[in-house]
Amino acid sequence: MNIKNNALLFLLLFTSFSMFAKDYKASLFGINSDGKTLNTTSIQFAINHINANGGGRLVFNVGRYLTGTINLKSNVTLHFDEGAILLGSTNPFDYEKTSASWCYALVVAYDQENIGITGKGILDGQGVEVARNVVENIEKGLTKDSYKYGRPSEGNRPMLVYFKRCKDIKIIDITYKNSASWNQTYDLCKNLTIDGITVDNTTYWNQDGIDIVDCDNVSITNSYIDAADDGICLKSHDANSFCNNIFISNNKIRTSANGIKFGTASKGGFRNVKIVNNIVFDTYRSAIALESVDGGFLENIEIDSLKVYNTGNLIYLTTGERIKGKKSTLKNIKISNVYAEIPATKPDAGYGFEGPIEDQPRNISPAIIIKGLPESIISDVVFKNFVIKHAGGGNAKFANVPLNQIESIPELPAQYPEFSMFKELPAWGAYIRHASGIQFSNIKMQTDKNDFRVPVVLDDVQKSKFSDLKINGKFKNQDVFQNKSTENQVK
Repeated sequence: MNIKNNALLFLLLFTSFSMFAKDYKASLFGINSDGKTLNTTSIQFAINHINANGGGRLVFNVGRYLTGTINLKSNVTLHFDEGAILLGSTNPFDYEKTSASWCYALVVAYDQENIGITGKGILDGQGVEVARNVVENIEKGLTKDSYKYGRPSEGNRPMLVYFKRCKDIKIIDITYKNSASWNQTYDLCKNLTIDGITVDNTTYWNQDGIDIVDCDNVSITNSYIDAADDGICLKSHDANSFCNNIFISNNKIRTSANGIKFGTASKGGFRNVKIVNNIVFDTYRSAIALESVDGGFLENIEIDSLKVYNTGNLIYLTTGERIKGKKSTLKNIKISNVYAEIPATKPDAGYGFEGPIEDQPRNISPAIIIKGLPESIISDVVFKNFVIKHAGGGNAKFANVPLNQIESIPELPAQYPEFSMFKELPAWGAYIRHASGIQFSNIKMQTDKNDFRVPVVLDDVQKSKFSDLKINGKFKNQDVFQNKSTENQVK
């Protein structure tokens, strides 16, 4: 794959475009920087004017610019100098939703090209205030909403950015904070560069950091993401589309959910993704979650040089059947050069919106879970050069699953996938079920405390190879339990 080279080429093209495009100061259009005047109309006029006159940058100098929904147009970049803040209105009725979108957002774009949001400034959605006002409108009967779990649905809480069917997009250096819902979503877009941004999205529920939906040729690099929900999330909403040629590198990610996740929405699929040199820390669920559960495919994924500190689970691979009759596939995955620490305590403890408390008491889950289905096995997955430090300390008095009762672990094909969905599992290191062609080599696993569970459990695993495994300083064949598993090599 030449994803990295393509990303650099697009960045160069975008930089060249910016050099020759005209700059327009926001003040030229009477856009007020007092943080109180609603500027929606004047900002939209400025965008339309720049678009009609050959394109350029709308430059916001130091100040606070209050606005509702604005529509970004082709050949226009919103540029925010350091100290410039675009404030989302706290009135939910200042946001627009069109027939092309399922959600509200502060900055939207549909079917546009050569667009961007750049600079050292900030987009602040004032999400908590907006969400509270949405709740008030629901209670007044002004807004219809399912209102589950004591909060409005994502579709009625505005994101910061929603772009659909756009191409040649640059999101550079900007800080996005305090969305009322997902932070930013790029849907069916092509040639997207995200570089050097900061995401601070921790003040409400469902606050993903970055959502990439059925996009082609995407680069996410050199960014810092702190999110109350999934950090970088690839989704596939369209059965006829898929995420393709994605490059994710040199990012630091902390979340109350999953660090880098594929799914849960996975109707089309994911192909040709490279994830290199990333750090995931203080993350409640999985550092990496690859989930193919809606009838799509997930294949040709390479993950290299991953560092994980203080996370509930290292890697979770799963297939499911949330849509009855729609079989999913997951294959051709390579994961190498990984260091991980799995703690005894809750990894996101102390954050305002922690992940939900799981059923207790329960033992710490295995670091690696590979869970297919009998008719949707996971195949051809390579793990190489791992160091895993697990807290251990499993207590047999908890919900112990004896190895001779392993069939009692449920399949749960239609359930929303999370690594903890199976509750108690009989391994602390790796639990693998319904898989073929799994390769583990040069894997070091150790526990801080003794654990009654075996390190590795295989259930219905075929044609797999496990070599150079070092578990608590030594490895013996009897430390791997094989049930209904055949043609596997353990050295």
